[in-house]
Amino acid sequence: MPVVTVGLDLANTVFQAHGVDAAGQTVLRRRLGRSELLAFFAKLPPCSIAMEARSSAHHWARELVILGHDVRLIPPQYVKPYVKRNKTDAADAEAICEAAGRPSMRFVPIKSRDQQAVLVLHRSRSLLVRQRTASINAVRGLVGEFGLITSKGRYRMSELRQRMNTMTPDHLPAIACQAINTLFDHIDVLEEQIAAVERQIVEWHKSNEDSLRLATAPGVGPITASAIVAAVGDGRQFQSARHIAAWLGLTPRMHASGKKERIGRISKGGDRYLRALLIHGARAIVGTLFRKNVTPRPWLLALAARRPTNVTAVAVAHKTARALWAMLTREEKYHKPILAAPSPA
Repeated sequence: MPVVTVGLDLANTVFQAHGVDAAGQTVLRRRLGRSELLAFFAKLPPCSIAMEARSSAHHWARELVILGHDVRLIPPQYVKPYVKRNKTDAADAEAICEAAGRPSMRFVPIKSRDQQAVLVLHRSRSLLVRQRTASINAVRGLVGEFGLITSKGRYRMSELRQRMNTMTPDHLPAIACQAINTLFDHIDVLEEQIAAVERQIVEWHKSNEDSLRLATAPGVGPITASAIVAAVGDGRQFQSARHIAAWLGLTPRMHASGKKERIGRISKGGDRYLRALLIHGARAIVGTLFRKNVTPRPWLLALAARRPTNVTAVAVAHKTARALWAMLTREEKYHKPILAAPSPA
């Protein structure tokens, strides 16, 4: 019987394939080396190939599509329930094959090389920012041991360095001063690297129509817009705006039993990086409530009056995510809401 569906368990060097026919009977079990993978599937008649959406999955998906196969990527958490007993490569491949045949299964769109290239820029920036934050915290802790403190924020580092260099050896030994200056130099290098990566992101943003369109929304800049476009694409894999908000982890957890329903905190699922960018942008919008020269929106005033600031920011991020999905799928710019005219007294 011809192979209809293949579950492919990915790895660095050894791959496991499990294939079934139209009746669901196992007709293929094969262990493949990295150099054998494409040659094997080139000889196989076109079929449906399922893989977990893990590292290198998008690369192999693109290569297999070129060979004429229908490739589907499944979130790993949706495959786990189908693993029987012990976890092995063969069991994982069988579970992937089984999950791919479920009518309610959800799949991940295959990313293009351009999308992954932009995401590499964002992941690199995120790593450099974390290193910068860790280095700044280390410097603040080390100079604090000698009684030198300053206000919070990375923009205070130059002031802190000047004050440290004016300290006498009686207060700060020379060997400690030299070591801390090395950390200051490391922070300066990180600042330059982050700025260089951000310039590349902005250049790509300016060349992409979807990213430029998303940047017209409040609380969304080139960094957030380019990250959303690179990660989501055209957004049509989501059935509604609520689905993308749930994918980003901005919807509350639900626990229901019988007639009792409990709504908890946000799930914090999906892409943590995108969620953080949206919440940072939402905090900027919430911050306009405390500015005298900005007229806040009535709904935001009402929300902030009855909820804490952080909860308000998450709610705004949720609203922004839904608006961005609508802008992507409809290919429209952001439409400012029209304020209702006050009713006559």
